[in-house]
Amino acid sequence: MKNIYVVTHPEATHHIDGLVGGWFDSELTDRGIGQAEAIAMALSERLNGAAVETISSDLSRTQRTAEIIVERLGGDLVLDPDLRERSYGEAGGRPQAWLEKHRIPHPEFGDRLRHNEGVNGETWMDLAVRAYAAMKRIQASAMENQVVVTHGGTTTFLLAAWIGMPLEATGRVHFRVSSGGITHLRRDDRIYSHQITRLNETSHLN
Repeated sequence: MKNIYVVTHPEATHHIDGLVGGWFDSELTDRGIGQAEAIAMALSERLNGAAVETISSDLSRTQRTAEIIVERLGGDLVLDPDLRERSYGEAGGRPQAWLEKHRIPHPEFGDRLRHNEGVNGETWMDLAVRAYAAMKRIQASAMENQVVVTHGGTTTFLLAAWIGMPLEATGRVHFRVSSGGITHLRRDDRIYSHQITRLNETSHLN
């Protein structure tokens, strides 16, 4: 069996300041640090002392979350820039209202993955390619238990890669997750199935 716990980083300063995240390197808030500690405790209860490897986006808010998790669980911490959120280009760190004013909305039909929003950021395809590459490396690890600390937008494409969805088919897929959520992925080596056992569990944050 392989168990992968995908963690969406908890509350960061760009959330409460109403700013666009992406590659803008915001920090965890004090509340976010408390949420990260609750995430670490919840994972500790699930893993019950088993060896674990933690892989994280290299942005400050995810890296800090991962460090808090590793402090409790032990094991190695690997930073992977491919786990970053999508870059919003010129909009990164600006007010959300600025992005809404300047972006070109995604069309309902057509090549949604390669749509250019007009702010010199990444397309969904750029993010999907990164996330699929990251998931391939995660799955190649010999570790039975892994924690992956990432961002909301990236999580959708990690899960799509996990279940074997063709990359070109991801233009409409969206797995809705929230800050501080834990999604449990499991591979059953008896029948080689890839399961999404729990999606966006947040009870530990209450």
